[in-house]
Amino acid sequence: MKPEHSIQKEQEKFMRHCLTLAEKALEAGNPPVGSIIVYQNTIIGEGIESGKTTNDITNHAEILAVRDAIKRGYKDLLKESTLYSTHEPCIMCSYVLRHHTIPEVILGVPVANIGGYTSSFPILKTGHVPNWEMAPKVSFGVCGADCEGLDRRFQKKNKE
Repeated sequence: MKPEHSIQKEQEKFMRHCLTLAEKALEAGNPPVGSIIVYQNTIIGEGIESGKTTNDITNHAEILAVRDAIKRGYKDLLKESTLYSTHEPCIMCSYVLRHHTIPEVILGVPVANIGGYTSSFPILKTGHVPNWEMAPKVSFGVCGADCEGLDRRFQKKNKE
């Protein structure tokens, strides 16, 4: 088992990659969300939020990371992987994560009202859907201040 310090450094390394993707989303005019899927310390899928610029609401970073992993031939590895995202997945994205039985989700910041874990629609943790596997382990706060900073920049940019 890895020491706690080593695990924290690894999580920060992967979240920094998500932050780089989120910066690209922000530069393009989308909400600053970046997501990756990691299997055994290797990124197997990544997504950059692009729903606003593509006019396709399903182009959320988490869904695009899952699609990317599947496109690369890693569908069977999703059930043994970890999703990292700068933001809590929304209800739609959370359904996709549960459908693919991703066992761990590491997040920067929660999302009010529509988050799939903290809202009144907690799809990431519910046990009330028949035939769903066990809910994933979810943790918050990895590079949280940086993720919040991106949110502030997005809000400021949209007020101008």
